Amino acid sequence: MDKAMTKIAGTPPVIAHLRKEYALAGLTESDLERNPLDQFNKWFSQALEADIPEPTAMTLATSTRSGKPSARIVLLKSFGENGFVFFSNYGSRKGKELAANPYAALVFHWTGLERQVRIVGTVKKVSRKESEKYFFSRPTGSRIAAWASRQSEVIAGRTPLEESVVQIAAKFDGREIPLPPNWGGYRVAPTEIEFWQGRPSRLHDRIRYTRQKNKAWKIERLSP
Repeated sequence: MDKAMTKIAGTPPVIAHLRKEYALAGLTESDLERNPLDQFNKWFSQALEADIPEPTAMTLATSTRSGKPSARIVLLKSFGENGFVFFSNYGSRKGKELAANPYAALVFHWTGLERQVRIVGTVKKVSRKESEKYFFSRPTGSRIAAWASRQSEVIAGRTPLEESVVQIAAKFDGREIPLPPNWGGYRVAPTEIEFWQGRPSRLHDRIRYTRQKNKAWKIERLSP
């Protein structure tokens, strides 16, 4: 076994002993809003007030039609009764997977509050009008990047990407940069939302809301 493998092999016992007790708060049924979107809004507002780094960062998990999964961090850009919205290149890996299998899972992890929110739902593209509204609010550099990047494609190096940025900037010099045809928003319409609050001895609070056929939300406590 070489030195690199020896070092890796010696790592797990160290990791196994890393431990943190969660004791900031609890989550009881009496604390809950009846609508999970209202509950999410409450927790999200508290994350903002607590100055949590990147409170809009969420793991987005998608999969191929055959069930091969992939996950990455994206940023939440809006939410409401209709769902949770993020933006991306439609030709990216996530875009191709969502086209083939329009279901996704989201996870927010607000470490400073010892909280997680897990969301499962169906996914649809938002309207072009909604995509344009957000796109035109972005900084110029971000709009140029949306045109320049062939997201998820293999490239020869950083130089071609930077050259593409220069070309796109020159093309739209002095003009409004339009929304690319292959870029826009997705909305995850939740069918299940779980709120997780860390508790001592790993006896965490887990409350799950499940959407019923009549559109009402069923609330259940899950074992940690």
